[in-house]
Amino acid sequence: MTAFYLVANFTAHSNEVHLAFLKTSLNLAVKVTDNPADQLVAAINANRTAHKSSSLYSNQGLACIALQYLKAYQGDCGAVGGSDAKRPPDSLIAESFAPNCGVDASTLSPITGRLLGCQSNYVDPQKAFSEVLMKNEKSLEIVYSKNHTEVGAGASGSDGGGPYFWCVLFSSGKKNSSFVLEGGVAKITKPGCFSGANDVCSSANDWSRRLHLWQFVVTALVAVGYAFGF
Repeated sequence: MTAFYLVANFTAHSNEVHLAFLKTSLNLAVKVTDNPADQLVAAINANRTAHKSSSLYSNQGLACIALQYLKAYQGDCGAVGGSDAKRPPDSLIAESFAPNCGVDASTLSPITGRLLGCQSNYVDPQKAFSEVLMKNEKSLEIVYSKNHTEVGAGASGSDGGGPYFWCVLFSSGKKNSSFVLEGGVAKITKPGCFSGANDVCSSANDWSRRLHLWQFVVTALVAVGYAFGF
């Protein structure tokens, strides 16, 4: 009877451990995939620190402006790169991008670098960084530049699908005194998402995020099934 109790107790404890592991893993999966713009900033800072460069401050106001920057292309992926590459006039940052985000125009700081990318299919932020934004040696120079102190990223699709746009803006502003938000919170503008917003991104990659999450759930449930002997 004692042996049976120990086995039953161990099995119940194991079940609780597996369920706790599943719950923690699912929460982690949701947290990790909430905002691809945050993941993009994380990838950039990881690459900078690996290259012996300092990590950059994630500025929410600058990030919101990065998303506005993308929206200025109005879904024209061809204007982002190649021979027809264009970019919104810098004057728009003060005239419309900052007001749209609720950024105090008097706190705008110099943009010291920008990375732009666009493609028809969605890829995860790590691949967006390495395969879409890292186009040449110049891109690497921008990422590793010692002139930057802060960074902001935006990601967006068009009409709920492709093409998918990515934008990273770098600045030499001072933490907490540049791209300051009126009221301390950026205006959330959808579709799309930007880093540092602390919101669940209903953006370009919603369908991809949900698909990957459900694939993870199924895999996790199968693993737990095997562990429970189902």
